[in-house]
Amino acid sequence: MALRMEDPELEGIKTKLFERAMEGRWKEVIEIYKNNTMAHRAKITVLEDTALHIAVLEGKEAEVEKMVYQIGEDARMIKNKMGNTPLHLAASIGNVSMCKCIANRNARLVGARNKKNETPLFLAALQGKKDAFLCLLEICRDQALEFCRRDDGETILHCAITGEYFDLAFTIILEFPKLANYVNEQGLSPLHLLANKPTAFRSGTHLSWIDKIIYYCVFIPELKHHKEMHGEKKDSYCLGNTQTCVDFFLNMRNTTEGPAENAPKSGEHTDAENPKEGQAGPQHQGKKTKKTEKVDKKETPILLAAKNGIAEMVREILDRFPVAIQDMNSEHKNMVLLAVENRQPHVYELLLNRKIQKDTVFRIVDKDGNSALHLAAMLRDNLPWHIPGAALQMQWEIKWFDYVKNSMPIHFFPHYNANNQTPKEVFNESHKELVEKGGKWLKATSDSCSVVSALIATVAFATSATVPGGIKEDSGKPILERQPAFRIFAISSLVALCFSVTSVVMFLAILTSRYQVKDFRRDLPRKLLLGLSSLFVSIAAILVSFCAGHFFVLKDELKYAAFPVYAVTCLPVTFFAIAQFPLYLDLVWATFKKVPKRGSRDDT
Repeated sequence: MALRMEDPELEGIKTKLFERAMEGRWKEVIEIYKNNTMAHRAKITVLEDTALHIAVLEGKEAEVEKMVYQIGEDARMIKNKMGNTPLHLAASIGNVSMCKCIANRNARLVGARNKKNETPLFLAALQGKKDAFLCLLEICRDQALEFCRRDDGETILHCAITGEYFDLAFTIILEFPKLANYVNEQGLSPLHLLANKPTAFRSGTHLSWIDKIIYYCVFIPELKHHKEMHGEKKDSYCLGNTQTCVDFFLNMRNTTEGPAENAPKSGEHTDAENPKEGQAGPQHQGKKTKKTEKVDKKETPILLAAKNGIAEMVREILDRFPVAIQDMNSEHKNMVLLAVENRQPHVYELLLNRKIQKDTVFRIVDKDGNSALHLAAMLRDNLPWHIPGAALQMQWEIKWFDYVKNSMPIHFFPHYNANNQTPKEVFNESHKELVEKGGKWLKATSDSCSVVSALIATVAFATSATVPGGIKEDSGKPILERQPAFRIFAISSLVALCFSVTSVVMFLAILTSRYQVKDFRRDLPRKLLLGLSSLFVSIAAILVSFCAGHFFVLKDELKYAAFPVYAVTCLPVTFFAIAQFPLYLDLVWATFKKVPKRGSRDDT
């Protein structure tokens, strides 16, 4: 009997199924499934879900098993408005038992496609559900390569890397080595996507000193993947981090015979590090599409890695494909220019230390005639250095410019670019706004700190001229001169006065500065550092002086209560010091750290 929307019997079944499913009365739903075959295909929601769809979404494993037992394969293939079968939904939520139950070792169900041309196998990878993915893979292993891609060219490997499911990505590479060569409609291979994930690598992630301690102390268990085919147990591979993933990834690309689907034509390689791979597959020969034409305009993975500061990937690619050092993008920028432009000292240092022909690689200029020094002189819209304060940003811009300038012989750089500008002229012009912001930041910081310094200097002067307990009339010596607390008071009050005056002088020197570019290199940061250091010492000294002088008042009756009282009294002033301390640490780090820090573990 044909099922029609206006069929009263069908409409009644839909109503019953909907009501009972919404109320969670699944036993009655199963009973309806058992007694009426029309219920198997009844779509009961606005999104055209069947009762089986709803049961899967709610994770009703036992109910799903009983419902599947009542229906045939065709009923399990029914799709909702988005083209998803119940198996699509089970794969998306990663429920292995429901995947096994619904698929029932039927590869046809695993290969069903929704309106986005996604299979259940694809959705499991898209959502990072590794166990569900492996479950479905065992069912359709012989046809799996046909089910792992959608219309826009995205493969399961693309999805796993985009979602940062690197353990799943590693497993996929082991199962399908050819997927390492597949590109999507934008011409991006999986390695391109991995190169756009700097936070997945140590060199591409900025960590504070606390984060570094945690990073090196946290134990990450190795993820093992065992592959068995035709009864033969293959080797076991371990994934400890993304570095291992990159290493094995490149091995797969190097050993894969022949390019995969949608690979660009000869000369339009997706990875310039392996120009031999890049010839069109047989199914794409003779086709010239816009998709393939876009590939050669994309930056290769090694250029993306250099741009994003992923030193691990740059090193691995160069070790396997030394010819990649010649890669350039559409703006005629190689990895040296990109590393300099994007302020990536780890990558730049890596390239400096490699045995390459520096005469040909480092003297490249882009299409506008800009050398590496010109690009080092240009200020990008986003400030690259992870340092607060425009003045400290400016300091590191000068440091970076000087480092690039001093790292190679002068004759490597042309004096003028296409706009007839020298690197120094480019630097001064592009940093005008940052110099202005840095000056304002220094003035604001010096203003606030100088007020506190002047206040402490006033109090310290009055304190140092006061003698607790008075003086002896006959000799003019302090009455309490032999008391340890008096000596502490005398020394600390003098220290507070000297250092507070020093901090006031330093902050006044900053306020009266000319704020020229060269002043931000050493002069202004060191004055600010000395001013803050003096301020902190004077704060500590004035507190000690206060406590020591007041101790004579409480030493008899409240001797043991004095220290807790002093601790509480000093809290407000201490809060100010604590609030300024992060700035102080950043200032010390920015002033004394070199660019880059050679031999540091961070450069690896």
